[in-house]
Amino acid sequence: MAITFYYGSGSPFAWKVWLVLEHKQLSYELKLMSLQNGDLKKPEYLAINPRGKVPALIDDGFALWESSPIVEYLEERYPEHSVLPHNPKHRALARRVAAEVDQYLYPVLRRLMEQTLLRPDGSGDPGQIAGALTDLRRELAYFEDTLHADYFANSLSVADFALYPLLALVQRLHHKQPRHGVGSFIGPKLAAFIKRIEQLPYFAKTTPPHWKG
Repeated sequence: MAITFYYGSGSPFAWKVWLVLEHKQLSYELKLMSLQNGDLKKPEYLAINPRGKVPALIDDGFALWESSPIVEYLEERYPEHSVLPHNPKHRALARRVAAEVDQYLYPVLRRLMEQTLLRPDGSGDPGQIAGALTDLRRELAYFEDTLHADYFANSLSVADFALYPLLALVQRLHHKQPRHGVGSFIGPKLAAFIKRIEQLPYFAKTTPPHWKG
């Protein structure tokens, strides 16, 4: 087995795959790509992923990108320590929640990040920020209401690994710019969920490097 995993520090999609790799107890070589230094646009990386994004993965010469197909591939090729429940309904639920995270929560949070943390002066258009805050509050309330057990699909799954990195980004935004109040958007069930993920034995290994400073 020869897995090489390419990721960017703080990328929620890369973080999802990283958590899956650790959960499945797979051996891999970690390649940190610097967005600031243009690593994703270099010819050698574009030869691996022509989209020029993270994550990407090479397994025995097979290159794959986009986080959800990577997770599905890892699940099928290395079925031990599954990240998809065996029960068909729970498995479908895990896939649905993971898809909702990617398709609904991420775009809203991305809009807010672009107007706040990703701005050199930290402050974007007030109207766009207000709209993104409203949408983010609604999305987080939805996931709060969706969580009926310790994990979203009855057992630890890709749904949890998809959602956690975005919740961590919300917390980071609150820490960096508390004036937006996004920390209050995380309800008690999601707050307890965050603590459960952070208590996983392999969690600390996956913390974005630039967050440790």
